[in-house]
Amino acid sequence: MPGNTIGKIFKLTTFGESHGKALGGIIDGCPSGIKIDYKKIEYELNRRRTGQSDIVTPRKELDKFEILSGIYNNITTGTPIGFVIYNKDTKSKDYSNIEHAYRPSHADYTYHKKYKNRDYRGGGRSSARETVCRVLAGSIAKQILKDIEIYAYVNSVGNIKLNKDYDNINKEDIETNIIRCPDINISNKMIHLIKKYQKKGDTLGGTIVCVIKNVPVGLGEPVFNKLHSELGKAMLSINAAKGFEYGSGFKGTTMLGSEHNDRFIENFKTKTNYSGGIQGGISNGMDIYLKIAFKPISTIKKEQYTVDKNNKKIKIKIKGRHDPCVLPRAIPIVESMAALVLLDYYLINKIYK
Repeated sequence: MPGNTIGKIFKLTTFGESHGKALGGIIDGCPSGIKIDYKKIEYELNRRRTGQSDIVTPRKELDKFEILSGIYNNITTGTPIGFVIYNKDTKSKDYSNIEHAYRPSHADYTYHKKYKNRDYRGGGRSSARETVCRVLAGSIAKQILKDIEIYAYVNSVGNIKLNKDYDNINKEDIETNIIRCPDINISNKMIHLIKKYQKKGDTLGGTIVCVIKNVPVGLGEPVFNKLHSELGKAMLSINAAKGFEYGSGFKGTTMLGSEHNDRFIENFKTKTNYSGGIQGGISNGMDIYLKIAFKPISTIKKEQYTVDKNNKKIKIKIKGRHDPCVLPRAIPIVESMAALVLLDYYLINKIYK
C-alpha cells in the first residue's frame, strides 16, 4: 500500500490500524539541534483524542506516545524520528457484523476491492485513528515553525454557521468550548444540534477555517507544487474531508476583477487579501486562510440497507463507538497538516539561500 508518506524534505510516513497493536511513524529530514517540548506534543494529542467530551466517540485512548529515535535529551539529532502510540481500548467484536458487509459511503468496499483483503475492525487503515500520527508530527513541525502562527476553528455545523470573517474572531475563545467555535452563542447551538442527531443515531458535517499568520514571502514551488495545491492535497487527505478553498474561494467567482484584485499599499502589503496570502502558488506575506468541508461520517447507528461481499442485499445496524461529528477533533489535525506542508516548503526554500 503506497501513499503513506507526505513531504519532500520533512517527510512523515505513518503506519498502523484502528484496532491493531499500535500506530506510529517515522519523520525523516528533521533538522538537528531543535529542542522539542513533549508537553506541547501531549497538548496537541489531547485536543485530538477520543473521549474528551460527550459529542465525540467515547472510545478511551489516552494516546501516550513513545519516541524511539531521533531525539536525545529533548534535542533532535537529525536522524529519523521514530515514534509509536499503542492502542489500549479496542472493542473489535463490535465490528463482527461488517466483516463481510460494506458500510454505505465508507471505504470498506473500495479497500476490499483494491487490496482483496481488509482489516474491518474499526475501519483498519482507513480509520481516522491514523491521524494521531499526523498530530504528533505536526506538533514537532509547529515547534520548529515557532514564528508562524497556525490556528483553526469550527466555522459551521450542519446549517448553523459562524457569520464572521477570521479577522473578526477572538482566537482565544476557540478552546473555551467543546465544539471549538469562537462564539459562545453559536457554539451552544452547534452542540445542541449535534446532540439532537446523536440521539437519533445520525451524524453531521460542517466546515473548518484554518488561519496561518507570519508566513514569509516565497514559500511554494511553481508549477505543479504550488503552495495552495499542496495545502489542498494535505487537507483533502484527512478523513471525511470533501472540499477545500483558500482566500476568496468560490465566493471570488461572483466578483469582478477590479473588485477582486488585491491592491498593494505600503511595505508590499495589500489592502485586501482575496488571494489568501498566496499568488502564483507562492506565499506573499499576507495571512493564509483556508476553509475545509467535512461530510457527516458514514458510520451511523441507524439501520441501513447495503450489500455483502457476494453482492447480496442485507440490512445492517452499526455497533461500536463513533463520532457524531468529526469537526471538534479535526481542528488539531487541520493545523498539523498545515504545519507539515509549511515546514517542508520552509526547508525547500533554504536551498535557494
